[in-house]
Amino acid sequence: MDLDAAYPALDDLARRARRRIPRFAWEYLDSGTGDDGAVRRSRAALDRIVLTPRILAAVEPDLSVRMMGRDYPLPVGAAPVGMTGLIWPHGERVVAGVCADLGLPYGLSTAAAAAPEDLADAIGTQGWFQLYPPGDAGIRNDLLARAEAAGFHTLILTADVPAASRRERLRRARLTNPMRMHPRVVAQAAVRPTWALATLRAGIPRLRALEKYADVGISRPGTEHAGYLLRTAPDWALLEELRAVWPGTLVVKGVLDPADAVRALDLADAVWVSAHGGRQFSAAPAPADALPAIRAAVGPEATLIADGAVASGTDVLRLLATGADFVMVGRALHHGLAAFGARGVAHAVHILRAGMETDMRQLGLSRLAELPGALVRSH
Repeated sequence: MDLDAAYPALDDLARRARRRIPRFAWEYLDSGTGDDGAVRRSRAALDRIVLTPRILAAVEPDLSVRMMGRDYPLPVGAAPVGMTGLIWPHGERVVAGVCADLGLPYGLSTAAAAAPEDLADAIGTQGWFQLYPPGDAGIRNDLLARAEAAGFHTLILTADVPAASRRERLRRARLTNPMRMHPRVVAQAAVRPTWALATLRAGIPRLRALEKYADVGISRPGTEHAGYLLRTAPDWALLEELRAVWPGTLVVKGVLDPADAVRALDLADAVWVSAHGGRQFSAAPAPADALPAIRAAVGPEATLIADGAVASGTDVLRLLATGADFVMVGRALHHGLAAFGARGVAHAVHILRAGMETDMRQLGLSRLAELPGALVRSH
């Protein structure tokens, strides 16, 4: 099948993904919290950004970028998505492998269905480990040591989860952690036989990074205890502790306030401007709206990563134009995973690359660093 003809846009992959996976898996990937207001706001903010094309400028776009001492062929990577194995069995390994092949960063979540050591042979030199910090310092430091030993060189502290959000769409779909075979869940899986058979072979996804700690502390069963371990609110003292023990690069994710960005960069190598995909706080500002003020506060030399409702190469350029140095993509790449496995993830990256190349020619720009400034119009 010619994917470029049949599925030329990321939205096409999303539609196939929705048809291929159970409702609860789709809701897990697609939903925000509350009324999904932050999800809609992130999309609307990107749509307000327009870039002025220039004529008679024959250019050869260079989409490569250097960030935190490493070179990447594109300014995009795979954002950490918890329980990717729920979206498709062995999904973490699939996405990590595609990123390694393409030379793009891959973020593994603490809440993934794969442990860091499970992916040591898959990440190449592209591993980023996202930390939901356990309250127990011993567990936390052991988890970091495992990530480092597996080859993950960048640590992402997710700082915007002081409490679990309600995520009402997941509740309606009856998805729980640990996953329970509610009749509605079974019925949803039964009408997606390809997913169901693959999951039966692979096993029900679990929080594998935390399973070894299930006998620590109070008595709780299996994955339920693993989830309990993550119920802690990170603070500035924790960031100082992580800086002291983590030898690689350190990124603080979930920043939307300029003052927070400035303070975080006293210790971190980069700040990640993110609203957690709209999954934590429905009244949060869109990352695209927050970026200009954060860039003004931290200055031109600071490294800013961003995410938020990316659905095309144009959206990547919009975020770069408004202040980001690099863009991490979550839902769109995982739509590709659900749609076609590894081939779908690679095709999603191809769509982003092709869109960026075309748009850079329209803009008359050869380098990504030329995007900010007078070319940006935001309504």
